[in-house]
Amino acid sequence: MPSDDLRNTIERVGDRFNLGEYEIDAYLTVLEHGQLTASEIADRTEIPQPRVYDTVRSLSDRGLVELRESRPMKIIAVDPDDAFADVTSSLDEMIDELEARYTAPARDTEAVSLVKSRSTILRYLEEVIDAADYELALSLTPDLLDRFSDLLKQRNHEGVSIELLVTPAAGAPESDEFDYAEVATNVRARRGITTPVIAVADGEYSIYATQDALRDDQDRYGVIFNRSALGFLVSGFFGTVLWTTAEELYADGEDRPYPRRYASIRRCVKDIVAEGGEFYATIDGRDVENGTPRVVSGKVSDVAFETTEEVATLTLTDEERDETVTVGGQVAAFEDVEAHEIRIGRDSPPKNLD
Repeated sequence: MPSDDLRNTIERVGDRFNLGEYEIDAYLTVLEHGQLTASEIADRTEIPQPRVYDTVRSLSDRGLVELRESRPMKIIAVDPDDAFADVTSSLDEMIDELEARYTAPARDTEAVSLVKSRSTILRYLEEVIDAADYELALSLTPDLLDRFSDLLKQRNHEGVSIELLVTPAAGAPESDEFDYAEVATNVRARRGITTPVIAVADGEYSIYATQDALRDDQDRYGVIFNRSALGFLVSGFFGTVLWTTAEELYADGEDRPYPRRYASIRRCVKDIVAEGGEFYATIDGRDVENGTPRVVSGKVSDVAFETTEEVATLTLTDEERDETVTVGGQVAAFEDVEAHEIRIGRDSPPKNLD
């Protein structure tokens, strides 16, 4: 499509959808009733009587309604399939042409990104949810839960472990009204609109935004962390500050199979304590003292887990090397190894699970 044609198409499509508040109210009201007079539109909306005629003539110029010049004048709804037929084909062509011209930005090189618009924050939320291979931590409003429920169902059915926090709790659907088992492994609700919106994929790729930012507050931002060295801050905040101060709505009672992968040592230790028995682990991380990459494996010989969920530690015994290693979460200081990815098995230390 030539450049001028593309510009004209964008302008034409934009004009069709560039409706004011009165036009939207009038259009939806006429669609609902099929046919109305100007005075009936005024009665059913908050459009002032003197503005109704200008409003419906604007809709008529766009081909969205028909005007029957009778006494009184009647405004008749046009079937949306007919009203938007030309726009649909133009829109498809326009999107194809825009895609052909689109150059994807290289986001992966940026450790931190600030985003401001609501649509961009929503896009990143979806991207983080879709990016998880095995673990998701989420803090969503009830509206966002509804928006992403289909995607969450898909990720849940694909075996991704999902901890979901719904906030504010007063707006969270009741468990008898919403099937939380379909969208998450564990669900809690937390009071307060001050609770941020969060998504963390595999302890690495994450987004943090205030609820105000999702209401198009121009003074608020969302922050994207796409490196684990920074993303763990969001994961740690979620696990120790938000999750531990929320009320349980749903907990998965199913015995998920081993081996399993974890990004959060808190979730890992919590499962080990809850299920009991003998466990083996392989840890990909780094040495706490010198910072070099380190992989350790062995039998889980001990765990430390406080009821506040703020402290979680594994102790591994490698009998072949006659070595005992303590493992903590990211930025661990007292343990031997800082864990980045944890693999847990029942019979032996798991190898790569990819």
